[in-house]
Amino acid sequence: MEIKTDSRFVSRLTRRTLALILAGGRGSRLYELTDWRAKPGVPFGGKFRIIDFPMSNCVNSDIRRIGVVTQYKAHSLIRHLIRGWSSFQAELGEFMEILPASQRVGEEWYAGTADAIYQNLDIINAHDPEYVLVLSGDHIYKMDYGNMLAFHVAQGADMTVSCLEVPIDEARGAFGVMTVDENNRVIRFDEKPQNPSQIPGQPDLTLASMGNYVFSTRFLYEQLIKDAQNPDSKHDFGMDIIPSIIRDYQVFAYPFRDPKTGKRGYWRDVGTVDAFWKAHMELVDVEPELDLYDKDWPILTAQPQLPPAKLIVSDGEQPSMVDSMASSGCVIAGAQLWRSLLFFNVVVNAHAKLEESVLLPEVEIGRNCRIRRAIIDKNCIIPDGTVIGENLEEDARRFRVSSQGVVLVTRDMLQQRPKYYAPGQ
Repeated sequence: MEIKTDSRFVSRLTRRTLALILAGGRGSRLYELTDWRAKPGVPFGGKFRIIDFPMSNCVNSDIRRIGVVTQYKAHSLIRHLIRGWSSFQAELGEFMEILPASQRVGEEWYAGTADAIYQNLDIINAHDPEYVLVLSGDHIYKMDYGNMLAFHVAQGADMTVSCLEVPIDEARGAFGVMTVDENNRVIRFDEKPQNPSQIPGQPDLTLASMGNYVFSTRFLYEQLIKDAQNPDSKHDFGMDIIPSIIRDYQVFAYPFRDPKTGKRGYWRDVGTVDAFWKAHMELVDVEPELDLYDKDWPILTAQPQLPPAKLIVSDGEQPSMVDSMASSGCVIAGAQLWRSLLFFNVVVNAHAKLEESVLLPEVEIGRNCRIRRAIIDKNCIIPDGTVIGENLEEDARRFRVSSQGVVLVTRDMLQQRPKYYAPGQ
């Protein structure tokens, strides 16, 4: 079937679409990185937060009616959204609304992804969209949602699920997995199975859901109300909604492709310490798969007004920064960096050596430190002479060491607590 994708047709679809970004994720597999922030609010890529990627995708796709559904420890996320995403033009019908769990229906908080949308049906109704785009708020990727909407319309779909090919070993217990017919209609859906179904002709791959859905609005209303009345439901799109509708309704899989190469698009779930670290190491590659320098698809964010990064000679030591990235406000004073990424306002002092490390905002590295394969959380001050990443057994006594040997360091581990400290903070 031919899919109409001319810009005028797609722009009419995007103007009739409401995007709802599910940003209430706890992110428990990131451990201490999400002790005091929701996963979508975790910093990523030197100057962004994870939420900036689906938000930027919406804006670049010309979808400018956006609701962000929040729940778990959302303060820093909400503050970031207000500072960085409040410039929509209301007189043109544009907006970014924050939809916190507020017991709008009954006396329960959001019980699942479907329930989070169900509890905001009155708000959806007030905006009266023709299509509703439900997005996961905690993945890193660049995607034109307009093409997915055009696919949805061309197929006459009730629901469309974005998907990508994933190695079976990676998908076990991690993704919703689909089986489709020759027309990409979904004929089976399993939520996080231990034995994912194979793609015909590609026995090592399975078709995994990205957690992004397009619904025709009336159909979404009907299914959410029906699900809310089912006492046995967990009120989740993957576990309940999709399996219940694939037999009787038109549910299609939309393969996510790179528009330039036609190959599988870049998409990362940075929900573990190792995945978070690996995604940053990919960014410092000579030709990273995720192009943050793409002027045609910019990633937008709120950022402080800071001076440029600065490398200076200190204590007779020449600074060196190889295959690394340093954001605004950084000062590298006589230190050596290799394959490392520095967020804004990081200071690295003389004779320090960093290898394959990620330093979140406002970190200071003392003199003569040696740090290897580490993630240093925001506001940490690493004392002079500290060694991290060379003796993992010793590191595990003070910090968190991942299954792949990445060391996570936070202020609490360093006993650098805020002035007014509450237990567990």
